[in-house]
Amino acid sequence: MTMLPAFAQDFSDKITLVIHGGAGTITRANMTPEKEKAYREGMQLALHKGYDVLKKGGTSVQAVEAAIRVMEDSPLFNAGKGAVFTHEGKNELDASVMEGQSLKAGSIAGVTTIRNPISAAIAVMEKSPHVMMAGRGAEEFAREKGLEIVDPSYFYTESRYKALQRAREEEKTELDHNAKDEKALKKGPKSGMNAPENLIFDEGKKYGTVGCVALDRFGNLAAGTSTGGMTNKRYGRIGDAPVIGAGTYANNNTCAVSATGHGEYFIRSVVAYDISALMEYKGMTLDEAAREVVMKKLVERGGEGGVIALDRQGNISMPFNSEGMYRGYIKSDEKSEILIYKD
Repeated sequence: MTMLPAFAQDFSDKITLVIHGGAGTITRANMTPEKEKAYREGMQLALHKGYDVLKKGGTSVQAVEAAIRVMEDSPLFNAGKGAVFTHEGKNELDASVMEGQSLKAGSIAGVTTIRNPISAAIAVMEKSPHVMMAGRGAEEFAREKGLEIVDPSYFYTESRYKALQRAREEEKTELDHNAKDEKALKKGPKSGMNAPENLIFDEGKKYGTVGCVALDRFGNLAAGTSTGGMTNKRYGRIGDAPVIGAGTYANNNTCAVSATGHGEYFIRSVVAYDISALMEYKGMTLDEAAREVVMKKLVERGGEGGVIALDRQGNISMPFNSEGMYRGYIKSDEKSEILIYKD
């Protein structure tokens, strides 16, 4: 447990942790009870792992790492173990983290051998003079810092590989994983999404990033994001997840944000920083700023997805303009909630 300085304000009554597991076409119509149960259990574990860190006096960065590592180690989420495949049949991972007190940040992109990318992003922030590292260099750095390195085959999952085959056949880039075709969806459970041969991941078109924002007892905010990117992506494509200010941002004066959605739009709109800027320069509340960006600006520009956001008072905002978003929170009174759909 880290001790508070004698002069510091104690935020123990405000500690909060919020997570997301991706957004997209996530509806009850294409979700089985078994799939929903699996996602809820995975998110509940992530919430409590992160919250336990906060409760024991750990920092917001430590809590973000603990929560995201749970999701990176689960094949349910498009991050770490459950990462999707590129066009070449590889798993290329991106992650970032930012700390709200110092505004320090760390990011990695296009790595293929780091088991937990969020830990590598934190190492970049804490143990290097840099903010972003990519590819082999990032992997060499992670190895030097003692992070767990795995063979690329560790990230292989049959369902993600089949999603790549479908995407190749359809000759279009998919975001995270593709639902069965429209006809199959309309036919219902016997021949569509719930057929026995279908895999747990086939719940619809989903923007599969995972993320976490946290507020610790020291009053410090942190945000982290991790992803496997796009199914069938080419040319070393990188989305918003590792881009500070787009997919991740934290500032004690305003908020911490982690985004999930169509990365190109989130980069162009600098979504995470824009929410902070609206709070800082226009005096908006957290929820007003988050909704202005996600429900208005992004929609006008054609961007789909959502964010989780948290301010220093423990206020939460989780807007999304897609059909659904895996999201959840736990507060200092240990009240927690996990949500998936719009209603």
